Amino acid sequence: MTRLSTTGAPRMMLAAIPAAVLLFALSQGASAQALADQSVEERLNTLMRVVSQQQKQINSLEQQVTNLEMSQRGRGVPGVGAPTDSAAVAEQPGADGLPVPLPPLAQVNPGTPAPAGGGTGTATGVPVNPPTPDNSSGGGLPAATDGTGAVGQTQKEAQPVRTQSEDAVVQSQQHTPLFDHKLTFDWGISDTYYDRRQLQLSGFLALDAIFLGNINLGETKSHQVMADLDTRYGITDRISVDLDVPYIYRHSNFIVGGAGGAASTLSDASANSSDIGDVNFGVYYEFLKETNNLPDLVGSLRIKTPSGSSPFGIKLQQVDADNTNLVAPSKLPTGTGFWNITAGLSALKTYDPVVLFGSISYTYNIARSFSDISSVIGQTEPATVKIGDVIQFGGGAALAFSDKDSASVSYTMALEPESQTKAPGGTYSKVPGSETAAAALTFGLNHVVNKHLTINGSVSVGLTPDTPNFVVGVRFPYTF
Repeated sequence: MTRLSTTGAPRMMLAAIPAAVLLFALSQGASAQALADQSVEERLNTLMRVVSQQQKQINSLEQQVTNLEMSQRGRGVPGVGAPTDSAAVAEQPGADGLPVPLPPLAQVNPGTPAPAGGGTGTATGVPVNPPTPDNSSGGGLPAATDGTGAVGQTQKEAQPVRTQSEDAVVQSQQHTPLFDHKLTFDWGISDTYYDRRQLQLSGFLALDAIFLGNINLGETKSHQVMADLDTRYGITDRISVDLDVPYIYRHSNFIVGGAGGAASTLSDASANSSDIGDVNFGVYYEFLKETNNLPDLVGSLRIKTPSGSSPFGIKLQQVDADNTNLVAPSKLPTGTGFWNITAGLSALKTYDPVVLFGSISYTYNIARSFSDISSVIGQTEPATVKIGDVIQFGGGAALAFSDKDSASVSYTMALEPESQTKAPGGTYSKVPGSETAAAALTFGLNHVVNKHLTINGSVSVGLTPDTPNFVVGVRFPYTF
């Protein structure tokens, strides 16, 4: 039986070492002789070329490291090294004494050892492709590739990475949950201010042309302070539910002229109320997760309950005995008195550092019967009331000027047709002057305190008479 020698290869390698040393010495001697025959100017030009080529090599390697990092983050095209016409060079000198170009980095399958000849990995031995997560174990998205190193369709549509300040925009402007968080407590407080002035005529027309009586200027100033806690819980990575419980304090001041029969003499009255507001709850579903080409698309369905005190049946009473023009409500409502259902759709797209967002919603107000809708003391008027359904739309943009801070501006408009009332056994009739068009411009500032707590501040300015003069609010969402 013939035995194979196990020591032949090592002996040949040992024998090759002196030959390699000799060849290296001869090449260095030849290069030194070639440089010695050159002038100082030629040597300087050669040195400049070497420096230039080495700088190109450094730039190429930096670009390859950047491509590798981007592929690990789910961006760019992983597995692509230097192009075939790359100016990257190796450290080994060529025949002219200059470094020779490096071959392009080839794609290496994870876990496959590189051949001895090299050329299939980086200089540090790290594969050009990052390790692909095992999809069967649920560890991320599969990175399907072909033989050319092209990334698969799933990885092409990888989600862009949002900064913390951009996530704050999602919560503050879109009022949608962060689906990667299981539980969020969002506490906020806001102050809404109204200031309305109107002419009040007390008298009659004589001969259809001359007014006899008093012309007074009435003014109403109102503050509404609302504190609410919105609790959100993520059922899945696409479905989230929430419950919002508000508590409202209202203060109104009514100022009317005509005290003592003189139009220039003013008198005023105040009213205060505090109670729970209209509790509401909803469900959110993320139809589309944001990709490089598609926006984040979230649908919502919300239900508002009439848990707050109703505005119907509140009686107006004369506050000042010397001024019959001054009447004020006995209490102030903290709710609308109706059930309603709101269906909405919001979209958001990140173009780091800019975030664009928009939304549209439709609110259906369910008709409700009341035992009394009259505001006159001693009078009872039962009726069914149907307030108009509301269409609301808006949009805006936010700028993340750091990883923790962002500013935003948005526009919102809500259109509501006339309300209708119906006496028992009768038909609906419209309420004159009940049609509204409310528009507001909102400015916001968001600051991320840490990975759990965010502070969202906003100032909303009314643009129409049907909108509050301003609304100032601050929210503190805390995510787990």
